[in-house]
Amino acid sequence: MIHFKNLENAIKHSNIAPWYNFLIDTVNTRYKTYTHGELEQWNQLISELPEIKVAKIELSKAVKIDAQTPLNQQQLDELTIQLKKLHPWRKGPFELFGINLNTEWRSDWKWDRVFPYISSLKNKTVLDVGCGNGYHCWRMLDHAPRLVLGIDPSQKFLAQFSVMQHYLEQPHCHLLPIGIEDMPESMGKDGFDSIFCMGVLYHQKSPINLIQRLFKLLNSGGELILETLVVDGDENTVFLPSGRYAQMRNVWFLPSTTALELWLYKCGFKDVQTIDITQTTLQEQRATEWMTFHSLENFLDPNDINKTIEGHPAPKRATIIAKR
Repeated sequence: MIHFKNLENAIKHSNIAPWYNFLIDTVNTRYKTYTHGELEQWNQLISELPEIKVAKIELSKAVKIDAQTPLNQQQLDELTIQLKKLHPWRKGPFELFGINLNTEWRSDWKWDRVFPYISSLKNKTVLDVGCGNGYHCWRMLDHAPRLVLGIDPSQKFLAQFSVMQHYLEQPHCHLLPIGIEDMPESMGKDGFDSIFCMGVLYHQKSPINLIQRLFKLLNSGGELILETLVVDGDENTVFLPSGRYAQMRNVWFLPSTTALELWLYKCGFKDVQTIDITQTTLQEQRATEWMTFHSLENFLDPNDINKTIEGHPAPKRATIIAKR
């Protein structure tokens, strides 16, 4: 599922070129430890995708791929069946040859909120930590970066990304099935120009360690775009759920935005700025035919959507930009 030759060429023509062997060795080590029985099935699925000539690719306002010759209903039905074998599709949406992959998250809404505030990505080397199936990586690609590298340990997300890459064939965009803990501890002058880390911080037992690690993966002058769950409060407010939060088991620290800004400053960042605070709505995260499991509606108090089912403040997300 990983096009290693394209990956090698993309990395070796970027400022993280000295880290190519490290990254490839890490990926190969990860592959050896995989025990998921569906990995070979997903590889087979991707190898059996129909060959369709692409007429147009849209990445500026959506992730959309059009065919030179429209697919008939039978072809659409057969491709839909193949794609649904990779259920659940959480990040998107995607439009593939007339098929609307109406994913759980309207990730395009988040991108529209964040993009106006970030520095230019032109000729930049970009890392997307916890990228999911790579939806935002594709959107970044429209802005002419030198390389977009997504990392996420989920094999299914890699498979979903590989479906899109099969038709998009973008040599400067890649996803590696590794986590932040698999990245170098420090990259110095050979680091990334921009790092996106969205929806990851609250899953960390030590958010400060994550922030410090992100700092060390950036070039001097590099930009961090950090999005996470937050709560209202002052610089001393940090919420630690005693049990689940919105039915999620692995939620640790939810700071206020001012507390999070302070964390970033104390870890060495400068020019820290909160650019967006948005409470997640039932329109932005919901169950669909492409993600039929429980979603946000099931995680909120049925009598008060401003509270989780456990009685905590409902999910509110903030995006902060900071410079190294």
